Amino acid sequence: MLTLTADSERAQEALGARLARACPDACSIWLQGDLGAGKTTLVRGFLRGLGHQGPVKSPTYTLIEPYRLAHRSCYHLDLYRLGDPEELEYLGLRDLLGESCILLVEWPERGAGWLPEPDLRISIAYAAPGRCLTLSSGSPLGARVLEQFRALDSM
Repeated sequence: MLTLTADSERAQEALGARLARACPDACSIWLQGDLGAGKTTLVRGFLRGLGHQGPVKSPTYTLIEPYRLAHRSCYHLDLYRLGDPEELEYLGLRDLLGESCILLVEWPERGAGWLPEPDLRISIAYAAPGRCLTLSSGSPLGARVLEQFRALDSM
């Protein structure tokens, strides 16, 4: 487990970019926190860290937003408005799980029973003047991501 603080939106985006550099081409990341905690801010930094230049907004109404990058596919899911976890079947989750891709999932608890266990869990909480982020591994792959993330800090 790793606990970090981000004192600004910019710092949180920088943590997201650093995390992107530590992630392999296929990984499941769950983002948990209250409304407005900065889950999408972290995703924005993550995607920019992979080279995405366009806008990144929360897929609150579309539930899923695909990002095709030069050598990776990323899917940003926001399950806040999901009525029933079974709706993930209609969104094509089974097809996504068959791909080699990165899943960035906000409000994963709303997809219980349909989502794979995460490789990495990120909990974001308010901590004046910014946010406290707790990263924990959920798999051996997640543990390697955390190790790589730590190594990037020492470079």
